[in-house]
Amino acid sequence: MPPQNVLQLSASGSVEVQQDLLVLTLGTSRDGKEAGAVQSQLRQALETALQEARRSAEPGKMDVRTGQFSLYPRHGKNGEIVGWQGRAEVVLEGLDFARITATAARMSTMTIAQTGFGLSKAERSRVERQAQSQAIENFKGQASALAQAFGFAGYSLREVVVNSSDSAPGPRPRMMAMEAKFGGADAPVPVEAGKSTVEVTVSGSVQMR
Repeated sequence: MPPQNVLQLSASGSVEVQQDLLVLTLGTSRDGKEAGAVQSQLRQALETALQEARRSAEPGKMDVRTGQFSLYPRHGKNGEIVGWQGRAEVVLEGLDFARITATAARMSTMTIAQTGFGLSKAERSRVERQAQSQAIENFKGQASALAQAFGFAGYSLREVVVNSSDSAPGPRPRMMAMEAKFGGADAPVPVEAGKSTVEVTVSGSVQMR
């Protein structure tokens, strides 16, 4: 016999929290007739930027990694290669906003291309547990209320699936960040994080009894 008196339902819980992680991408572009020369210029700019960034690097507070490093041909009207273009990037990421922006201001061979904010693993895990507790309590409350509404005394769990997600405003416009760097010379770019909403959804089925 197919299962009887089975109820399908879902419930969610959400927590809004201040973003605590800054991701700053810096980059530089080069153009020239020879691929080797362009690549050499990019490598030099990248090495200089990394040397400066590593002076202030500290795990968690400011981590340093390379980003995009690309080299591609520039074609003329007849499809022939008339030059080469390339780009190199360095990414600064961490919890210490002041340290990151100050370091970026000293990286003279690169300019800020993009800023982004998010949640650290520890903060996301903490908030996710709160949202999960809310979702479970909401699921249990709905299951109990619906079972009683259908004339049953209670319920038992059959299967449950838990999913989580987070949402936040998109990254700030690229040109705004670049203009801030150019206008202030070696002055740090002012940044301000927004908020993220972590949501956990609990869905499944219960056996009404």
